[in-house]
Amino acid sequence: MRKLGDILLNQKPFSEIVIGNTAIVRAMIESKTEVVTSYPGSPTPEIASAINTIPKEKRPFYFEFSVNEKVATEVAFGASINGHLSAVFFKSVGLNVAADSFVQLGLLELIGGMVIIIGDDPGANSSQNEQDNRHYAKMTYIPVFEPSDPQEAYEMYKEAAKISVKNKMPVILRLTTHVCHAKQKVNFKEYNELPLNEKSLFDVKNGPYIPITNSVFPMKKRALEKMKKMTEYSDKCNFNKTIKNNSEYGIITSGLTYLSLLDNLNNFKEKPDILKIGIINPIPQNIIKDFLKTHKEVKILEELDNIFELEIKSIAYDNKLNTKITGKTSVEEWMGEYTPEKVYEIFEKTWPSIMKDKIKYNDYIDIKVPERPAQMCPGCGHRSAFYAVKTALSDKDITVADIGCHTLGFLDPYNMGQVLLSMGHSTSTGAGLSVFNKDRNVVAFLGDSTFFHAGIPGIINAVYNKHKLTLVIMENGTTAMTGHQEHPGTGHNFNEVTDVIPVKDVLKGIGVKNIRETDAYSQEKLMSMIKESFEEEGFKVIIAKHPCMLKFTKKQRNEGTFKNSKVYIDKNICNKTYNCIEKFACPTFQKDSQGNVFVQKELCIGDGSCIQTCPVSAVKREVKEGEGNV
Repeated sequence: MRKLGDILLNQKPFSEIVIGNTAIVRAMIESKTEVVTSYPGSPTPEIASAINTIPKEKRPFYFEFSVNEKVATEVAFGASINGHLSAVFFKSVGLNVAADSFVQLGLLELIGGMVIIIGDDPGANSSQNEQDNRHYAKMTYIPVFEPSDPQEAYEMYKEAAKISVKNKMPVILRLTTHVCHAKQKVNFKEYNELPLNEKSLFDVKNGPYIPITNSVFPMKKRALEKMKKMTEYSDKCNFNKTIKNNSEYGIITSGLTYLSLLDNLNNFKEKPDILKIGIINPIPQNIIKDFLKTHKEVKILEELDNIFELEIKSIAYDNKLNTKITGKTSVEEWMGEYTPEKVYEIFEKTWPSIMKDKIKYNDYIDIKVPERPAQMCPGCGHRSAFYAVKTALSDKDITVADIGCHTLGFLDPYNMGQVLLSMGHSTSTGAGLSVFNKDRNVVAFLGDSTFFHAGIPGIINAVYNKHKLTLVIMENGTTAMTGHQEHPGTGHNFNEVTDVIPVKDVLKGIGVKNIRETDAYSQEKLMSMIKESFEEEGFKVIIAKHPCMLKFTKKQRNEGTFKNSKVYIDKNICNKTYNCIEKFACPTFQKDSQGNVFVQKELCIGDGSCIQTCPVSAVKREVKEGEGNV
């Protein structure tokens, strides 16, 4: 079986079934991209996973996971103004973190070129909102390509890189979740291996690179002129497609929504004409104008916000066209992914006269799948920590969540984390909740990877302004939620072993004086620490440490050292208090039809963190005490 890394480095043209994220890596290689950076976030982490299949010594570009999206953007920017084609990728809300620097990029001369890959997330599959980053593109005068499948993702990256180098401007490749993860047989071109360009071409004469008052307006003028050229290019772009069915009805769409529309064509009595737009900022003015002229009625089919709708209506107004243009007609059209089912429902309401008899997609599904809430893995240290912290809190105390696996603590039965904004916000939000608050304790949670990403400024602020709250840092030694990427506290980066930057040492260095530390499995100790912190003034930190058990046990299994001494329920002792199920809530514990508790052996990893939670000691090990402990 061929290894993915070897496939990606194949120098001859070939075809391979890959996901969209993998296709982009091949496009990076063919485009001679030299510097790639990222901060992991769904739906884009598999780009890095594919890169990781190429041994470092064979990799035709430099790659790093930066500490956050802003830093990743700045590293890629620095490489570009030094003459190297660069790329940066992250998830939708990652652009918010990068925005402070990102909004300047369109004003600057990026002599090496720079492609910004954004993984937008309609449907909020793995994000806290459905943010539509086309707004950012319009605000910053940056062109945007939007592929509908892996083949287009590959082709559009190459075209974006070409345009970026030619015009010395950033270009966005806007992916959505199912384009990133869709599988398709992609046709790749040849790859001519060349040595890396290690020359430094930075020159202030290519600038200015300092956007101050006397240079801002010339820089903005240059950015607008570049976008004018891109408008001319947009009309000629090969990624625009027209499907003609000689109908007076027309549909304008883009991206994955286009594929959902194709899935529905047989559901129309009269098949409409379709204009699929490939470059979505700036949109192709003349093609759209001509399409509107030749149709009595046009529906704008776009996920999330009504950006196309407003622009297309503007084109119609400016050209005095009488075409009836229908955009979003209900709140539902502003929300969620445009799956084939949803697209059918939209047209059933928009053009009922040309639709076939009502179809219920759910009629084809015979199996009713029960709801399954997201949950933490068996043995997760976060579960043990939340169980302990909740026991120590009163009903009136306030808890503040952050981004990570531990965000799931919001769910029953833990109910830890009553407010959430963004990565690293918890200490600052908790500080605000502590002001004029004498009667309620405030506890904030923060993961170790988020600590390095965006948590440090809030902690500095809490120390500096003497806010009274308790921060629990959930240290599991990885970036678990997005695929176990390394972070500065692990002793490795993407490429090699590096110095560990200990969380505790950083806390001391920024002035935190009250620091406690314990294993997250030591529930009694953690409870005591929480209660003690409530009696003390100022800012307090408790580090609850335990390795991510999914990563830890996987490593042990690969090494052949995993000893799984599973637990069992002593039915002679169990009094059906159900503490293990209803309060600790490890999915290993389940009830049978008679209400007896049993252990689902396929889930149990034998960590033993559950044993201490049973009030009658009915949870026991199958083997001698201590074996399999972590």
